[in-house]
Amino acid sequence: MKYLPLNPGLFVQNRKRFVEKMEQQSIAIFNSNDELPTNADQLYKFKQNADMIWLTGIEQEDSMLVLYPDNPDPKYREVLVLVRPNELKEKWDGHRLRAKEATAISGIETIVWLDALDGLLQPWIHWADTIYLNSNENDRKANLVPVRDYRYAEMIKQRYPMHNYRRSAKILKELRAIKTPLEIEILQKAINITETGFRRLLQFIKPGVMEYEIEAEIYHSFLSQRATGTAYSSILASGDRARTLHYVENNQECKDGEMILMDFGAEYGNYCADLTRTVPVNGKFTKRQKIVYNACLDLHHYAASILRPGISIIDYTEKVGEEATRLFQKIGLLNKADVKNEDPENRAYRKYLYHGISHHLGIDVHDLGTRTEPIKAGMVFTIEPGIYIEEEQMGVRIENNFWITRNGNKDLMKNIPITIDEIESLMKR
Repeated sequence: MKYLPLNPGLFVQNRKRFVEKMEQQSIAIFNSNDELPTNADQLYKFKQNADMIWLTGIEQEDSMLVLYPDNPDPKYREVLVLVRPNELKEKWDGHRLRAKEATAISGIETIVWLDALDGLLQPWIHWADTIYLNSNENDRKANLVPVRDYRYAEMIKQRYPMHNYRRSAKILKELRAIKTPLEIEILQKAINITETGFRRLLQFIKPGVMEYEIEAEIYHSFLSQRATGTAYSSILASGDRARTLHYVENNQECKDGEMILMDFGAEYGNYCADLTRTVPVNGKFTKRQKIVYNACLDLHHYAASILRPGISIIDYTEKVGEEATRLFQKIGLLNKADVKNEDPENRAYRKYLYHGISHHLGIDVHDLGTRTEPIKAGMVFTIEPGIYIEEEQMGVRIENNFWITRNGNKDLMKNIPITIDEIESLMKR
C-alpha cells in the first residue's frame, strides 16, 4: 500500500458494530474478491472486496474473515484467514502478510492460514445455528459474473443444508452508510489530496492541451501524495463532450473558448473522494458560460441547504427538480409552456439535467446506503447538479462531498475553489 498505516481501531469498531447486529449462536464468513484474468497469463490489478476492507483493512488476495461471537473458545471469536507465505511465490509476486503484520492492520489477534481453515471451521459451524454469508447488494450492481461470495455461499449451503442462513449484506448496507469520525478522517485525506490536484490543474490547463495530459497531471499529483490512485476513471471532457456523463476517452484537444468538465477524485486508504468542476480552458468564462455556471452553482447551494436528516433521496430529488425548473426558466432553457405541458414522469427540466443529484460515498464511490428511507446523520453524499445544453454544445457540473450531521451537513470540500472569481483568479496566476 502507498498510504500510511491507518488506525486499526477503525476496523475493531466496525466489527463490533456488525457483531452487535448478529443473531445469537451465529457465525459470519467473509471472502476476499477473486483475482481476475485479463488475457494470456495476466491478471487485472487486484481490488479487495469492500466489505472485507471495511471489517479488516486487509487488501491481500485469498483472505477471509470469520466472526463467531458465541464460539466456546474465546480465541476463535474473530479470526482472520490468510494465505500462508510462500518463499517461491514471494520471489515472483512480492511480500505476503505475516501474522503480526496482519494483526497490526486489522486489530485481529487470531490469524489462521487458509490451508488449515477447514479443520477448524467445520466444528464451529456445527456449534452454530445460523450462518451469515455475504453478497453484493449494491443497488447499482450490474455484474452478473458468479464471483467468489456467490460460489462460496452455494458450496456452504450444500455442505450444511440444515442451518439457518442470513444475509450479511442487509446489515452492512445499514452500517456502512453511517460513517464514523475515524472514517471521515480518511475520507478527508482523500479529499485534501484531490484539492491539491485540482489546484495544480488550474495552473496547467490552457488552449491546446490534450485531455489525456490533464489526466496525467492528476495521476502525478495523486501518487506523489500517497494516494493509491484515482477513485474511478477520471472524466476530462472539453467542449460538447461534457454532455456525455461517463466520458472516459480523454483523447481530444481542449480548445480556446471551451469549458472543460473534470470529474475525478483520489483514493486514499480505500476511501474515495469525488469532485467535479467545470472551468474555462482559456481561464476566462464568457458571459453565457457565467450565466449557466452560476445557475448550476445556485442549484448546488440549494441542494446543500435541504440535504439533512429526515428527508429521503426521493423527496430531495423532487425538491431539487422544482428549483432546477425555476432556474432553467430564468436562464432561458425552459418557458412556461414547457413546464405547463411537461410529462410528470419525464419532467421538462430533465432535458438539461438527466442524472441524479446525489449518491452515497465511502469505500465505494457509489457506496452502500438507502435510496428510499429517510437520510440519517453520519451518511456521506455527493451533491452534483449539472446543466447540459445540446444546442449550445455545453455541459456544466459542480460536485462536492457532504457529511450529514444532526442539524444539517458539513461540506468536506469547502476549501476547494468553486466560484467563478476563485477559478479565474487561480487560472490567471
